[in-house]
Amino acid sequence: MRKHYKKTILLFLFTLFAVLFSATNVFAAGGDLFTVADDIIRDVYMHIAGISTVLAGLMSAIAVIGAKMSNNQHRVDQSWDWLKRVWMAWAVINGIGAFISYITPLFNGYAQLP
Repeated sequence: MRKHYKKTILLFLFTLFAVLFSATNVFAAGGDLFTVADDIIRDVYMHIAGISTVLAGLMSAIAVIGAKMSNNQHRVDQSWDWLKRVWMAWAVINGIGAFISYITPLFNGYAQLP
C-alpha cells in the first residue's frame, strides 16, 4: 500500500510541474465581447469565401475540360450539371456574406446589455 501511495504522489507532483512549466500566458483581446466576436466571424468568413472562390474556379475548369473532352453525351450533361451545382454553391456561400453585411446595420445598438 505504501508503494502505491508514493507512486501516486510522485505522479501528481510530476504532472503539476509539467503543467506549471508548460503553461503559457493568456491575454484578453482588446474590446468588448461583441467586437471580438465580430472580428473573428468576419475573419473566418473571409477565409471561407476566398477558399470557396478558388475551389469554384478550379472545379469549373475541371467541369469544362471534362465536358469538352468527353465523347459521351451523358458525361457531357453530367459535367454541365456539376458546373451549375458548383456555381450555385459558390453563390450561396457568398450570398450569406452579402446578407449578413446587409442585415448587420439594422441591429446596431442591440449588442449592449441594459
